[in-house]
Amino acid sequence: MFAITKKIQWKTGPNFLRKSSFSAPKNSVNLQPMRYFIEFSYSGKNYFGYQIQPNQISVQEVLENALSTILREEIKTTGAGRTDTGVHAKKIFAHFDTEKDLGENLVYQLNSFLPNDISIKRVFSVKDDFHARFHATFRTYEYYISLDKNPFTQDSSWQIWKRDLNIDLMNEACKILFEYEDFTSFSKLHTENKTNNCKIYKAFWEQNGTEIKFTISADRFLRNMVRAIVGTMVEIGNGKIAPSDLRTIIEDKNRNSAGTSAPAQGLFLVDVGYEF
Repeated sequence: MFAITKKIQWKTGPNFLRKSSFSAPKNSVNLQPMRYFIEFSYSGKNYFGYQIQPNQISVQEVLENALSTILREEIKTTGAGRTDTGVHAKKIFAHFDTEKDLGENLVYQLNSFLPNDISIKRVFSVKDDFHARFHATFRTYEYYISLDKNPFTQDSSWQIWKRDLNIDLMNEACKILFEYEDFTSFSKLHTENKTNNCKIYKAFWEQNGTEIKFTISADRFLRNMVRAIVGTMVEIGNGKIAPSDLRTIIEDKNRNSAGTSAPAQGLFLVDVGYEF
């Protein structure tokens, strides 16, 4: 993976194309900027989350550098959400604006330019005011737990091979989540959220051999919310607390009442819904 060490200067010289190894797309200029959505996926192992961070490498920084280099103008993106350090995304969207008509080979060029842990699926135009974050109608996450010591899933699951988990109890607890909308107890402390209310659409656990998967979908999620829920559910699954204790935890509206957050590497953003 490459590191970005300095800001790109857009007064390009004769060496620009040799450095980037790409031919500039034959773009024409529109009278006003067009808005585009980009669908992509990434492994979060090497990144300090999606959103740009001071002095740390992020998915957004790498993506914007690729777009800016290929389109030969400074491109800023707005993502559907921000994943934490080490969290993955199987399907996520971002939007950006440009006055240029995009070439037919942009997806190919981006995938050739980007590192192997980021993959572009498609780029398409949307209405000028369509927003990747604010117009999302739902987001779905999956969390993976491995019940055996598996060297091939160390970076994509929580390895819990020293203890058993009762999936029935964990699914019983999932039903309680639908009774509430305020999930302050599962939110990272000291955030700038105007509200901690979320509407959960689905939440369930399923097991396939030694792999356990948690699926949860909601209109929005608080920072660290899914990992805090998973950590609490694991305490239910191993008998440390009862499913009914989840009501007390939620009603306390206190992060200290909930369980420890599950490790980041097991969490995947798998879908974001829109009404295009």
